[in-house]
Amino acid sequence: MIVLGLTGSIGTGKSTTAAMFRELGVPVHDADATVHDLYMGEAVQPVAARFPGALKNSVIDRKALSAILAGAPEGFRDLEAIIHPLVRARETAFLATERAKGSALAVLDIPLLYETGGEARVDKVVVVTCDPQTQRARVLARPGMTEEKFQLILSRQMPDSEKRRRADFIIDTGRGLEAAHKQVEEVIAEITS
Repeated sequence: MIVLGLTGSIGTGKSTTAAMFRELGVPVHDADATVHDLYMGEAVQPVAARFPGALKNSVIDRKALSAILAGAPEGFRDLEAIIHPLVRARETAFLATERAKGSALAVLDIPLLYETGGEARVDKVVVVTCDPQTQRARVLARPGMTEEKFQLILSRQMPDSEKRRRADFIIDTGRGLEAAHKQVEEVIAEITS
């Protein structure tokens, strides 16, 4: 089985691209969705112990956690030490299941793939990109997003130019959904041929 890493900076269209892989029958493990799930389950106790203000109604409130981290960015290291091993365990189980099913290709959708050394766990990397103006407009259109939050997120991500330089494949979502879908089809065809 070929394991494809899918990554891209905030607002580049990574989630939309992951959905295209799914549509085309490729199993996708979504690291962000896994974190959401963990914040309602096994990560609640360890995260709440470190960031008590993030616990609301017995789950980790992402907005509250974001506010805490915006005021004390050094806390990101502690959060990652709690979350990353849990996400990795789910990822390992996903890959084992797909191997057992005989899947030819599986995608790991990991926003911070390069930043966390995730490229060592995949065979090839697809970077989703778009021009900076499109990216900025997409991100600032999100509910509750501010320029400050956007800049904080960008500061924690490898520059898009560096991701593109290191990629095996690039999907540019700035040219529209149809063009991006065609690029996804081409990546799948090349990998599975």
